[in-house]
Amino acid sequence: MFLPLSSILISLMMAAFFSGLEISFISSNKLRVELKSKQGSKWASIVSAYFKTPSKFISTILVAYNIALVIYGVFIGKLMNEVLDKFQFSQISKLLISTVFSTAIALLAADFIPKALFRINPELILSVFIYPFQLIYYLLYPVVHSIIWLSKQILKLVTKQIFIETGPAFSKVDLGNFITETLQSNKKSEVDAEILINALDFGNVKVRDCIVPRTEIAAIDYESTIEELLNLFTETRHSKILIYKHSIDNIVGYIHQIDMFKKPRSLKSIMVPILITNESRTAQQMLNEFVKKRKSIALVVDEFGGTAGIITVEDIIEEILGEIEDEHDDNTDLVEKQLSEYEFEFSAALQVDYLNEKYNFKIPEGEYETLAGYIIAEHGSFPSTGEILKINKFRVEILKLDEARIDLVRIKILEE
Repeated sequence: MFLPLSSILISLMMAAFFSGLEISFISSNKLRVELKSKQGSKWASIVSAYFKTPSKFISTILVAYNIALVIYGVFIGKLMNEVLDKFQFSQISKLLISTVFSTAIALLAADFIPKALFRINPELILSVFIYPFQLIYYLLYPVVHSIIWLSKQILKLVTKQIFIETGPAFSKVDLGNFITETLQSNKKSEVDAEILINALDFGNVKVRDCIVPRTEIAAIDYESTIEELLNLFTETRHSKILIYKHSIDNIVGYIHQIDMFKKPRSLKSIMVPILITNESRTAQQMLNEFVKKRKSIALVVDEFGGTAGIITVEDIIEEILGEIEDEHDDNTDLVEKQLSEYEFEFSAALQVDYLNEKYNFKIPEGEYETLAGYIIAEHGSFPSTGEILKINKFRVEILKLDEARIDLVRIKILEE
């Protein structure tokens, strides 16, 4: 009884070791390991070598893991037979009970638990256990390399291609995780780290993510007078005013305030053609076009050709550097009050990301950026003043509307 039980425990521990080590290898930050290797760390140098030829590591793990499971299966089978023989079960019942019980133990003790534990700090696990693994690799060397060779031959036969392993490719995830960990351990580098993280994600940013919406565009009709244009410049304090013909969906150009010093007689004489782009382009593509054509503003149109908004160089750069105060930012009148622990009063123009970060609201991501957009998206229609809505875990009261825009709301977090 003692021998089967001890063999079961040892084989389970070995299987758990290899299962956990595999997940540590896969989930470890390759960039961090490579940096430690360059700094002279012995364990990191060994792991880095396996990153260059991962088939050696994975094959060794699989061979050793399966050997441990076979040993476990043999002894757990004997033990279960001894136990079940004391009861009046049929052979099929014994087989079923033995299979279910032994499989459940193997999955729990040799797979789920070790993978969950070893994933917590994979670099620490590798730094400790890579040395005994190295010994096991040398012991299983003939078997491992035979399996690798056989696998390559099968792949070559089936796919007609030669399998070639390349060195480690550091992904955005590796670099992003490394920067995040650096940020958490060194608060002094917070700004630089955030900029780097934003830069990594910049390739995924679309034009629609950084436009000034059409409701906030300062524009004037093509037939307006110079005096009317001058009054609009004074009122908005913008450096550029868009010009449209008959409708804001027909933007024909823009005028820069500096051109007003030329004492023009008409808008046409100083109007500059405007770049036109669509919402689905990437911010990177738009920035490249701005640089190439030496422009700083573009009109963004929707799928129907109507005006969706405008985008500027400043809006794109904000995606990397963070918020930059410019002429289109009007944050002086934004309301942000905490009335009690669970009740708030907000301007609906506040960004959802900002509210999630500051108040931990956990508002899900969607096709919206502001609180107003979230309310309309969830409610399904435009609310009226005084209307009370229940949106997920929030009670939302519409306090004020500004024409076709939600201006002020009161939010109460409901008990879940």
